[in-house]
Amino acid sequence: MPSAFGIALSALKVFSTKIDVNANNVANLETNNFQKSRVELQEAANGGVEVTISSINTPGMVIDHNERTGRAQQESNVNLEEEIANQIVAQYSYEANILTLKTAAEMQKELLNIKA
Repeated sequence: MPSAFGIALSALKVFSTKIDVNANNVANLETNNFQKSRVELQEAANGGVEVTISSINTPGMVIDHNERTGRAQQESNVNLEEEIANQIVAQYSYEANILTLKTAAEMQKELLNIKA
């Protein structure tokens, strides 16, 4: 049976990755031809959480042609409102897993006190 510590720690790692990917998307909001990334969470075999990062290839709005290459450029496909909502969800999920760690530590301490 997986421990609460292991599950919460794997979730903290995943949500840290989710926050990093989200920050990268926001940082490249105004970068032409940038394709945003998404983090997908999956249950791990050990009871924790695994992460998969994928690029979202929906096109951004077409803007002027590149004078040197003759190719049309696109704005990034990043939506700031969506990224803010994703950041809030990741933040609350991170905080919830920190509370899980604190609760598990308190429970373990109480069990040790009972045995003593």
